[in-house]
Amino acid sequence: MSQSVLHPTRRAALAALALGAASPTLLAQVAAWPSRTVRIVVPYAAGGGVDLVARMLAERLQRQWGQSVVVENKAGGSTVIGAVSVAKAAPDGLSLLLTSEATITSNPFLFEKLPYDPVRELTPITQIVSLPQMVVAHPSVPANSMAELVALGKSRANALSYASYGSGSLPHLLFESFKVKTGADLVHVPYKGISPAVAAVTAGEVQLTLAGVSGALALLRAGKLKALAVGRATRLNEMPDVPTLREAGFAEVNPGESWFGLFATGGTPAAVVQKIQQDVAAIGNDPGFRDSVLLARGFEPEFSAPAAFAKFIEGDMRQKAQLIRISGAKAE
Repeated sequence: MSQSVLHPTRRAALAALALGAASPTLLAQVAAWPSRTVRIVVPYAAGGGVDLVARMLAERLQRQWGQSVVVENKAGGSTVIGAVSVAKAAPDGLSLLLTSEATITSNPFLFEKLPYDPVRELTPITQIVSLPQMVVAHPSVPANSMAELVALGKSRANALSYASYGSGSLPHLLFESFKVKTGADLVHVPYKGISPAVAAVTAGEVQLTLAGVSGALALLRAGKLKALAVGRATRLNEMPDVPTLREAGFAEVNPGESWFGLFATGGTPAAVVQKIQQDVAAIGNDPGFRDSVLLARGFEPEFSAPAAFAKFIEGDMRQKAQLIRISGAKAE
């Protein structure tokens, strides 16, 4: 997908918002919405983080809307199967997609051809959470900064390996781009998921990975991992001594945060999109949901408006396009 395709995302979102604000017809239609069951499609297997958030959200939306809200797990095809089921649905807001960044900002550049267009066929509703990422190493690695990691990677061939969860995953994009930028020698070892990848580093099977802060903090505090950098705009309050990738001089290889977001089928009336966002944000602002469902699991709540989410997606797409091009990653 070329960079020129990115701009319609924001333009469409802003135009839709303006239409929704100005159209009495659409506002009247939304008063009766939803008139029947709403499904939230999760393009992952049950039990993961996206699935958990979807189920907790569905439970509260069902009470709020007075209609059944069901979660459908449609795993497979690097989230393509689930994405297609919503992209090709009727644009009535009754089919929603709750997914991660892979579906929206990575897949367009990993696949030569996608059976869905994430810009035109999926309408951004809200970014629900962000999951900051951290470069972590086994304690035995004789490097305590990104600069020292470069020196170590250039001094010994095959001395360092990193775990990822497949081609195009955030660790893969970071470390392959890091290799191109620095000339450091790192061996890629893919695992079947981020949890096995982190476990492999903890066990010393490999030396490095990029892990979600929520899953790494306890291991860092226990001394089973050490942090070299954090992939976010500012340092973490919990670990203020760990620099950001930008501060360490590696902003251009930062694949960004992982995130979960909610989408409707392209062409869904703007007033419906606005209602869903407002109702979801109200749940997100409830301390019971915010604290026990999100913050307790290390998820940083966002609940952005549709236009802000569309703008965020544009930037994330540009960064993913650059890193996927540099790394040479392809869909598996």
